[in-house]
Amino acid sequence: MNEALPDVPEVRVVGLPQLTSGFDLVERLDLPMHLKVHGPLEPLGGEQLAKLAEAINLRGRGGAGFPFHKKLRSVAEAAIKRGVRPVVVVNGSEDEPACRKDTVLINRAPHLILDGALLCAEAMGARTLVVGVTRESTQRSMEAALAERGLGNGRRSALRARVQRNPVRMVTGAAASLIRSIDGGPAIPPGRKVSASRSGVGGAPTLLSNAETFAQLAIAARIGPERYGNTGLYDEPGTVMLTVSGAVARPMVIEVPTGVPLRYVLQLAGAPPVPQGVLTGGYHGKWIDSATVDEAIVSRDSLDAVGGSLGAGAILPIGQETCPLGESLRVAQWLAEESAGQCGPCYLGLPAAARGLQDVLDGGGPAALEALKQVAKNVKRRGACSHPDGSAMFLESTVKAFTDDLAAHVLGNGCGRPVQGVLPLFEGGRAPTGVPGGGAENGPSRQKIYVDWTLCRGHGLCADILPEVFQLGADGFPTVAQAQVPRYAEAKALRAVRRCPALALRIEEDTRAQAPARANLPVLAPGRGRRALGR
Repeated sequence: MNEALPDVPEVRVVGLPQLTSGFDLVERLDLPMHLKVHGPLEPLGGEQLAKLAEAINLRGRGGAGFPFHKKLRSVAEAAIKRGVRPVVVVNGSEDEPACRKDTVLINRAPHLILDGALLCAEAMGARTLVVGVTRESTQRSMEAALAERGLGNGRRSALRARVQRNPVRMVTGAAASLIRSIDGGPAIPPGRKVSASRSGVGGAPTLLSNAETFAQLAIAARIGPERYGNTGLYDEPGTVMLTVSGAVARPMVIEVPTGVPLRYVLQLAGAPPVPQGVLTGGYHGKWIDSATVDEAIVSRDSLDAVGGSLGAGAILPIGQETCPLGESLRVAQWLAEESAGQCGPCYLGLPAAARGLQDVLDGGGPAALEALKQVAKNVKRRGACSHPDGSAMFLESTVKAFTDDLAAHVLGNGCGRPVQGVLPLFEGGRAPTGVPGGGAENGPSRQKIYVDWTLCRGHGLCADILPEVFQLGADGFPTVAQAQVPRYAEAKALRAVRRCPALALRIEEDTRAQAPARANLPVLAPGRGRRALGR
């Protein structure tokens, strides 16, 4: 079994280091060491900064790959048009079990990230900087870095800077989740999609990007676009931070110039000479087969061209001795558990997709395979964030990449190979628990909500107030008679009970649940209290 990756695994570099400069000298570059290694940094104007980002073709390194110069200009224009100061947010939420490159940068080179973020803040006149993290180690390192620069969150500070710690959850890393948590809400995406560039933290235009993106900007601002372009590919210059794990002898984070053959990166980590497949981009990424690995180079365009994905920079090979569908099933089950539980196509569809893949492995035949494909198709573009889309892409890529194994399971008695757990997951297959704020917002509560069909008249208000639980069928009535209430939705459940025109809803304590009872959601005995609440 592959153990969970540490926060800071082994770090390697191919060629001359840029982001990892000084890593051979100290474990963490404090401010004096940072300045010795990288030197001072002169401020740049907003348009200068945008032109620099455009000249080096800087794209977001968190997965989406959006051009940074467009985001920068969009935020600046929105701020000027509305006459408000923008906000800068660094997204250091790296909550995928196979990703550690941003965690490494925050732990070992936090000031490089702050350099880029502060450049943007000064250029746009921002007075608020927030760094989002989810791990104790990254929180400690970034808070220490802010203190070393004399930055704080005091009201009289010229720039208010702080660290926002959120639970370790896959959906926490979504931009909308981070913004919502900064504003005091739960770290889950809101139901309404709004561009952060127009309305982000506190409703202000918000420049939000990944930690590595800001670090890359800081490097380019120091050395200029010409020197920056001397490394890597002409149309995609610079270096890339990758996390390599899976079936490797030495899991590592590695900085490589763009254009390096993917095969060489795998060899450095001790991957099998002929891997059965390589998952590129992480658990929202895509598989490529062994033959394709020889064609691929480390670049966004190259990996896209061969059917892979740079994504969040995770590279995971698996060997010939393990069942690729079984390995993918473990990931699919984890992805289903990571749902925020508020969008039906996600919190119902992803578990159904995982069960569908299980049915395929259990010999369900062509019907099981078609059902799996249909479920994966149905969950896409129907959630409040990209989690269902990325999970569906992973499942579709799995089905497409391992056709021989798929045929063995669908038409025969299976491939005969064991599942060895080479793809890293968090301990116990779930995200770490005990994170401040995490237990209060996520998971089921000890409350269940019931529909009294003798009273229900199909008004549909419950589905408007509590879409996490209720959807309406073709007849206009709720499709469930009882359901567990997600812990973060307890207040909404109580509101649904109070506002039901027919008084057809009630809430009871589920004594079989393991979660502690919550005081802010009263337990109503069956048949009692409903009319009082309805007034």
